[in-house]
Amino acid sequence: MPFGQLVIGPAGSGKTTYCNGMQQYLTLLGRKTVVVNLDPANDSLPYECVIDISELVSLQEVQENLKLGPNGGLVYCLDYLDSNLDWLQEKLALVQNDDASYVLFDLPGQVEIFTLHDNLRHIVDTITNKWDYRLAAVHLVDAHLCTDPAKYISALLLSLSTMLHLELPHVNLLSKIDLIEQYGKLQFNLDFYTEVQDLSYLVQAMGNDAFSKRYRKLSQGLCEVVEDYGLLNFTPLAIEDKESVQHVLSLIDKANGHVFAGLASGQNPYPAEFVYGAGLTAADTGDMVSKFEEKYVVKSVQERIPAA
Repeated sequence: MPFGQLVIGPAGSGKTTYCNGMQQYLTLLGRKTVVVNLDPANDSLPYECVIDISELVSLQEVQENLKLGPNGGLVYCLDYLDSNLDWLQEKLALVQNDDASYVLFDLPGQVEIFTLHDNLRHIVDTITNKWDYRLAAVHLVDAHLCTDPAKYISALLLSLSTMLHLELPHVNLLSKIDLIEQYGKLQFNLDFYTEVQDLSYLVQAMGNDAFSKRYRKLSQGLCEVVEDYGLLNFTPLAIEDKESVQHVLSLIDKANGHVFAGLASGQNPYPAEFVYGAGLTAADTGDMVSKFEEKYVVKSVQERIPAA
């Protein structure tokens, strides 16, 4: 039974760097892992790519022949892949014959692909339901968005929309957490941004400029929508930090079921209740967030004062 990750996120969030680092880490763990590049615009790959969508369709030729821009060309390429999934199935079958049972899918960074269009959703449905892959969506959001309340709210909406659209087990990551202080100071402790609770404080922190005043009520309503769903939380990630990658992989293994795979095969010597209790707890995650805050975030945050 193959397992894997669907690596998604806006352009520049670090998806390709993540795939490279995760592939190296999984290889060190002894997992035979392959990376599937489904981004036809990504022509500089730092990782060993076994399957590349550019072998099927060329973004440059699509743009030239159909007179499309970069975004329209990428949507067309995913539509073309959706119409030729037998190509991907054949490629994956060859990989599975080589005993590689873990797959990383590197996706384009155009957000409309994983929030609006049906092509990726149909591709994912085929991979999971017909080809019996166990996938978890790994959604990367650049941590520097936390330094601006308005940008952080937009990241929340993007993450929530993606979760509802793809309907996969989801792990949301704040990538590049080790670089966060280069973009400005956080107004709250790091756990405020990872737990996604009490967002009313975020609206208060938006300031009193003309834009914030005009759209404060809208921002409040959007925050209430996010809180009402109660689905979101984030895990910080520094891809060059081994402990961080290990923590993230533990969450993903629990999301896609890899941690429970030994139960079905009968190869796990431990009882089921032990395995189910062996995953990360909220305390483990809280400890990791605290470590990141001490390591990467300068202590200069304001107190959360309840509104009068």
